[in-house]
Amino acid sequence: MDLGKFVVIEGLEGAGKSSVISAIKNKLEMHDIKNIQTREPGGTPLAESLRDAIKKHWQEQVTTETELMLMYAARSQLLENVIKPALQEGKWVIGDRHDLSSRAYQGGGRQVDPKLIEGIRSITLKGFSPELTLYLDVEPKVGLARARGRGELDRIEMSGLTFFERVRSAYLAAAETDPSIVVINAMQSMSDVQNDVLSVIDEFIQQ
Repeated sequence: MDLGKFVVIEGLEGAGKSSVISAIKNKLEMHDIKNIQTREPGGTPLAESLRDAIKKHWQEQVTTETELMLMYAARSQLLENVIKPALQEGKWVIGDRHDLSSRAYQGGGRQVDPKLIEGIRSITLKGFSPELTLYLDVEPKVGLARARGRGELDRIEMSGLTFFERVRSAYLAAAETDPSIVVINAMQSMSDVQNDVLSVIDEFIQQ
């Protein structure tokens, strides 16, 4: 049995990840490709409890180091208990965020030392990485306006415009050096975004 593929969708709040993931899953099912969807942080009982802790508004300062380690703890649980077993079964895994999120949000946004992140990555991921990452690029002020339209913002979503500008810069910098990251213009209409995404997915299926 061939191993499955791990495809990750990344982007700022309001970039349209959920709609894109739904379109990808429909495309895969048209090709009779078995697939599952994951989200980060979360995706297992323990990882979901960590997600709640990460996003909750606490009556104390959540240190940057705590946030970073909680992210990777949740990611480790999901990777070992869900993602790797599914890939071994030949399923495609469509991830709503993965490691690049931490490099962008905690690395770029929180300005954590890249060496610290790399150390935690090496312990938790052991060199594992997705075959394809689609980064939905949206201007922070546009994405945040969309996110506010969905309801109350969580703790990270309230980090401010300057924070998200640093996050976006980190995403784009990573895409410049990693050929497995494809940038999609998410400022377009959602139908155009989905068309661009599905064009990449079609090509990836045929590889």
